[in-house]
Amino acid sequence: MSVSKLQMGYLALLSMLGFIATDMYLPAFQTLQADFATGPEPIALSLSIFLVGLAVGQLAWGILSDRFGLRSTLALGLAIFTVASIGISLSFTVSQLLVFRFIQAIGVCAPTVIWQAMVIQRYKADDRQRIFASIMPLVALSPALAPQLGVLLNTTLGWESIFVVLAMIGAILLVVTAKQPKEAKPVKSVSLKSDLRSLIKNRTFIGNVVIFSMTSAVFFAYLTGMPEIMSQLGYSAKDIGMSFIPQTIAFMVGGYAGKKSVERYGDGKVLPILLMLFTLAVIAVFIASQSTLTSIWPILLPFCFVAVANGALYPIVVNRALSSAQNSPATAAGLQNSIQICVSSMASMLVAFFAQQALVATGWTMIICLVGLVGGVLLTRQKADLIQATAQ
Repeated sequence: MSVSKLQMGYLALLSMLGFIATDMYLPAFQTLQADFATGPEPIALSLSIFLVGLAVGQLAWGILSDRFGLRSTLALGLAIFTVASIGISLSFTVSQLLVFRFIQAIGVCAPTVIWQAMVIQRYKADDRQRIFASIMPLVALSPALAPQLGVLLNTTLGWESIFVVLAMIGAILLVVTAKQPKEAKPVKSVSLKSDLRSLIKNRTFIGNVVIFSMTSAVFFAYLTGMPEIMSQLGYSAKDIGMSFIPQTIAFMVGGYAGKKSVERYGDGKVLPILLMLFTLAVIAVFIASQSTLTSIWPILLPFCFVAVANGALYPIVVNRALSSAQNSPATAAGLQNSIQICVSSMASMLVAFFAQQALVATGWTMIICLVGLVGGVLLTRQKADLIQATAQ
């Protein structure tokens, strides 16, 4: 089954929704602080709480999708997301903001998981890498477009309008999902416990998930720290929104270059180069974070190379992980994303906890993630060595 342009657009928007919900309100951090009469820590915590919700919800939605079908499960998640977004717009205390933000994250987990399961279930092996490589660079548009829209809405209609727009997007996707063809209810021949045990013992799956998680955690540490770093350096909310454009372009360049390189040389040769680029770029960011800055460029420039590496390696490791678990693709996608977001939320929380020293905290958090990345690479290499020894 080949994917149409309309279906590719639908899958891309489903995949982007979680990122849009994450990024659109970032330029409104200072407005939220003033409106709720609080410091930077509770507002930064709203991002961390969102990531915790993503970590908690994605495995559950994956399990439900494998057992009750994709369409109905997706529709329920989109409905929860839409209602929670409206709740956030009506919040008048920080506590209410945090509660609804958590519920919003639970709802958006459904499209975040299910679009990946759709790719694994519906398309041939040769098409999966191409689909992932085509959609993920489109996902990178959200860090550039969502903050710009957030700046416009925040300055003209107030921060509440950001979440009203998110509710509208959720409602539109809900309508489109209802018109999707209903799939037959899956018949599971093995238990959930067996599914999870098989995934956990699968070193190809776990190793690539760890790589995906650690590289994503670096990105979310940066997302959490950057608004406060720029505020402390005297940048405006508009400047904060604009700062997401270079890294987004870099991510898209990486995605396109990675797609073409994999087609020509194979992912086995391309991935080690990307991991080396990622490592050197993170080290450069760390060195800059330990210095006294007067401009954001010593951080932003090397992070653009982190974005290039991530844009190219995300499709590779996601495809490797999910293709190794085709018997329960939604559960695998849910577990993969839960681990990824759990690690990312811990990185985000670490930066948020030390928001007063956001620059230093961001640099050290990235280095910690780099150490974890080495563990993921070692797991995948152990699996490769085992396969080679068995073949001999």
